[in-house]
Amino acid sequence: MALIFPNRSRSFDEARKGVRFTGYDGMFEVRFLVEEAALGSAITQNSSEAAYLNAFDAARSSIQEAASRAYQHRRGNNFTLTAADFR
Repeated sequence: MALIFPNRSRSFDEARKGVRFTGYDGMFEVRFLVEEAALGSAITQNSSEAAYLNAFDAARSSIQEAASRAYQHRRGNNFTLTAADFR
């Protein structure tokens, strides 16, 4: 089965400085964290939660594509996407 993203919700993770979201493979939930550096140059050390979420929303399709590629390479239920995953 393919990884899908029916839920558009996402949340800021202040401790890890990134954005969390979920995908689903059938009935299995797959959790993702997009690191700060992977969100692009609009994010700085002093960026607000809203800035993180806006950067995620602006790049949502490429983030979901990177998440799908990462999931295809290593099945699991918890992934951290770094800037290297977007090259």
